[in-house]
Amino acid sequence: MRTSPTAGATATGRRRRIGAAFAAAAALALAGFGTAVQADAATAAPAKATWAKTPCATPKHKGELACNSLRVTGGLTAFQKQQAADGITPKAATPSGYGPSDLQSAYGLTSAAASKGAGETIAIVDAYNDPNAEADLAKYRSYYGLPACTKASGCFKQVSQTGSTTSLPSSDAGWSEEISLDLDMASAICPNCNILLVEAKSATMANLGTAVNEAVTLGAKYVSNSYGGSESSSDTSYDTSYFKHPGVAITVSAGDGGYGAEYPAASQYVTSVGGTALSRASNTRGWSESVWNTSSTEGTGSGCSAYDAKPSWQTDTGCAKRTIADVSAVADPATGVSVYDSYGVTAGFYTFGGTSASSPIIAGVYALAGTPSSGSYPAKFPYAKAGTSALNDVTSGSNGSCGGSYLCTARSGYDGPTGVGTPEGVSAFTG
Repeated sequence: MRTSPTAGATATGRRRRIGAAFAAAAALALAGFGTAVQADAATAAPAKATWAKTPCATPKHKGELACNSLRVTGGLTAFQKQQAADGITPKAATPSGYGPSDLQSAYGLTSAAASKGAGETIAIVDAYNDPNAEADLAKYRSYYGLPACTKASGCFKQVSQTGSTTSLPSSDAGWSEEISLDLDMASAICPNCNILLVEAKSATMANLGTAVNEAVTLGAKYVSNSYGGSESSSDTSYDTSYFKHPGVAITVSAGDGGYGAEYPAASQYVTSVGGTALSRASNTRGWSESVWNTSSTEGTGSGCSAYDAKPSWQTDTGCAKRTIADVSAVADPATGVSVYDSYGVTAGFYTFGGTSASSPIIAGVYALAGTPSSGSYPAKFPYAKAGTSALNDVTSGSNGSCGGSYLCTARSGYDGPTGVGTPEGVSAFTG
């Protein structure tokens, strides 16, 4: 006869399992997430996640734009804390951030990700070359059981800003981290999509913009851009030269410097994507989100453009010009995403955050939703579903000081840091 343990014994056992799991996760965290390590039961109590900007977040040359990514360097992420709460002891050298099933669950995309996206192409625009892009993408997709996406099959294509597959830009380890993040997030959301990586020869607006044009020329209907810089009086001309592509969903990271507008997120022709902190919750959705804000100088970007005209679908009254952002998705490194990378770092899984994660996630959602209507600007699509169950309205948190206004403070309905919300399925991204 099987005897049930007493309530006290069950609770004690659960505490022991959780404690062991925390210790194991902490050991992995302290090792830097990229190498195989053995968890030590004597490891100190778990610490909060720590992170640093990826090298491309600090431009090397004058006139270059910055990527919007950060890499976790220690402590425990939300993913690991949830593992511990579930009594799971992480194995050595395994991911410490959210994977495809987590992200699909959080945004109501599980069914769509399994059945949609075939024949669609998501373009990733970044600077410089990642020589390990295809191999690293294969590692990520294989680990998570996603279908292979290779050059040989035609699923993955890697070109320069001129469209060349053989004459690629010089390689750069920092931008390679960004490229891995972008490719993996597009894969996580739309596993059946083709992926086109267009590499600009440098991180100037002229070269990155040329890469955007090349992505559209090559047939991509969804183009993700995870970079930005200060606004300038030239932005309206850049709009016309690089981002005015009707019928194409162009997503752009809102920035990682907290409250304040940056370009090209401020372009009236793109979907500007803010960032949230994403955690498991005991509510109906199973997840909760708030504005990503680490400090006065780090968090999701938002604000009122100084130069770009307000698109007709934006109706907020506190900004006469273009308001950032339109929508949002996870970006907080403490609740970050799993990425596989090997160029210039120890090969393995890392955890990344920044609005560099949220932009390709939203590009993937547009791809699952299907080809945008001819002549449309897909940034307007989510506004038609604002306040409905097609979006998760993020109502808590702030990314800076703006006198309590919606430009930096979450509220019910539209706000700067999170726009009209995060995806709950694909219906808010069709039109």
